[in-house]
Amino acid sequence: MTNESSSTGSRCRRLRDLLSSQAVTILMEAHNGLSAKLCAEAGFEALWASGLSISASLGVRDSNEASWTQVLEVLEFMSDAVSVPILVDGDTGYGNFNNVRRLVRKLEQRGIAGLCIEDKVFPKTNSFISGEKQALADCDEFCGKVRAAKDTQRDSDFVVVARTEAFITGHGVNEAIARASAYAEAGADMVLVHSKRSDSSEIMDFMAHWDARVPVVIVPTKYPSEPLQKFAQHGVYNFVFANHCLRSIVTILQKNLRVLHDTQDLMSIERDIAPVQEVFRLQDVQELALSEQRYLPREDVRRGSATARRAARPEVLTSATHIAPVAREG
Repeated sequence: MTNESSSTGSRCRRLRDLLSSQAVTILMEAHNGLSAKLCAEAGFEALWASGLSISASLGVRDSNEASWTQVLEVLEFMSDAVSVPILVDGDTGYGNFNNVRRLVRKLEQRGIAGLCIEDKVFPKTNSFISGEKQALADCDEFCGKVRAAKDTQRDSDFVVVARTEAFITGHGVNEAIARASAYAEAGADMVLVHSKRSDSSEIMDFMAHWDARVPVVIVPTKYPSEPLQKFAQHGVYNFVFANHCLRSIVTILQKNLRVLHDTQDLMSIERDIAPVQEVFRLQDVQELALSEQRYLPREDVRRGSATARRAARPEVLTSATHIAPVAREG
């Protein structure tokens, strides 16, 4: 299911180009291979592998309860599923500079295009949970993590984003600017400035003082009513839609599961859910059927599952598909 023509290098270059352009770029949250594929088919050009969403999909808290190797396994499936670049929410880097070095090596090996790390202490706590009680990492120590990431990357286009939680932890714009400047000086390709206010005043204050030495990324989860073009007019072009796949899934599952429980009737939701054939299409069953014909002995192919081959027929898949796949790059 991997698009082999889309190399790690081209993904890194694509992510760097997107985040460096002065055009609105949305990094859409995904948390597994299926959600990544659906995001790519919807037309999103880059993905945000969300720490919150990955941990929630694993049934644990966003407090580094899932190990970094467990997260890495999820990322491998995501990278295999799509050719669009993925920026990983790497929390605090899962330790000190040495952990960050190993993380970067393993991400590059799996075709990941970039890493975002935040300036809090390990284990982290989600930014929207009592953020003012959370501690910021020592600035110099975090700069060391940024330098370690940049020194370790093999692809010169691999993107390292330094995220400051200064506003989240109750500090003002001076602290946010000082930290973002230090991280850029340490080699960060971009800075992510996070805010939990219900308006964009902190972001606007930051941009009024920022010298634009590197591009800025923001996460408008808490201020969703403000149009993206407003931020673009102030020099912010990169936006993380950080948890909207996960929240959409939670909403529809809660609704449909309640209906199924109360009605005990499959037809109560049958017309509102994807047909099984659509699942087969998303799994690329057709490719497997064609490969069986190419690689298996004829007798084995004849003995193969007739049901699977029928499921893979293009005319069946086409008739069952509600969303046409988007052409891949490369």
